[in-house]
Amino acid sequence: MKKISVLIPSYNERDNVAPLTYEIEAIFRNKLKKYAYEIIFIDNCSEDGTRAEIEKICARNKKVKAIFNARNFGYLRSPFYGLLQARGDCVIMIAADFQDPPEMIVEFVRAWEKGAKIVAGIKKKSRENPALYFLRSVFYSVIRKIADVGHISHFTGFGLYDKAFIDVLRKLDDPMPYLRGMVAEFGFKRVDVPYEQQKRKAGRTKSDWWSLYDVAMLGITSYSKMVMRLATILGFVISGVSFMVAVLYLVLKLIFWFKFPIGTAPMIISIFFLGSVQLFFIGFLGEYILNINTRVMKRPLVVEERRINI
Repeated sequence: MKKISVLIPSYNERDNVAPLTYEIEAIFRNKLKKYAYEIIFIDNCSEDGTRAEIEKICARNKKVKAIFNARNFGYLRSPFYGLLQARGDCVIMIAADFQDPPEMIVEFVRAWEKGAKIVAGIKKKSRENPALYFLRSVFYSVIRKIADVGHISHFTGFGLYDKAFIDVLRKLDDPMPYLRGMVAEFGFKRVDVPYEQQKRKAGRTKSDWWSLYDVAMLGITSYSKMVMRLATILGFVISGVSFMVAVLYLVLKLIFWFKFPIGTAPMIISIFFLGSVQLFFIGFLGEYILNINTRVMKRPLVVEERRINI
C-alpha cells in the first residue's frame, strides 16, 4: 500500500489546525481509502496555543505527527525542512489557513497516479488583497524574463511532490532554499492544476510587505544574473552618453563662447542621476552578497525542539 504524507506548515493557526486535520482525515477515509497516510505539522514556534491544539490531535490520532521548531525560522526554511522529513511515496504540502482547498488533494493524487512527479497548484484567481495579487503577478512576469530557468506564475508551494523529487532535495544541502525555483529547475514531469485561492478561515495573514520582498530578492539573486549584467551594460551606455555630451558642450562653448553658458543645473542633475543609479545597483549587489553569505555559513535549516509520533 502506497503512503501519502501531508505536510502542514503552521504558525499561529490555533483555530485552523483541528478543522483542517478533520477534513484531510475525511478525504482519506472516504475518497482515498487505498492509501496509507500521515499528517505532519511543522510548527514554526507558534505563540497562540497552536502547539497545544496539535498535541491534542496527535494524542487522538497517531497518524498525525508534529515537529516543533525551537524558534521561528521563516516560512521558506521551515516548510522545506518538513518536506525532507516526510517518508511517504509522495508529499502533499498545504497551508494551514484553508487558503489552499483541501479537496484538491484528491485531484493531485489522481494526476500523480497518471505519472506526474510534481503536481503544482496554480492560483488563477484569489480572494486575497487585489493589490497583493497584482504585485505578485508583476513579480512573476519580471522574474520569468530575467531568470535563468522558467518560473511558475502564482505557485506558492501548494502541491504534490513525488519521493524521487524529495530525494533530490535531500542532496542539496541548501540553507536558503527557494522551492518555487527548484520545482521549475530540476525538470521533473509536472502537471499544473488551477484553483481559486480562498480567504483564510480564521486568524490573520502572516505575509507582510517585508516578507514578500525577502522572497522576491531570494528568487532573483538565486536564479538571475541579469541585474548585475544590466549594471555593467548601463555603465558602458552612460559612460558613452556622458562622453558625447561632454564633447557637445565643449564644441558649443568653443563656437558660442559668450552666448553659451554652461550653468550648474546640468551638472547637478547628472550627479544625482548617476548617484541614484549607483545606489540602486550597490543595493542589489548587497542582496547577492547576503545570499552568498547565508549559503557559505551552512547554518541548519531549522533547529528542532521536539517531535511527536515520529
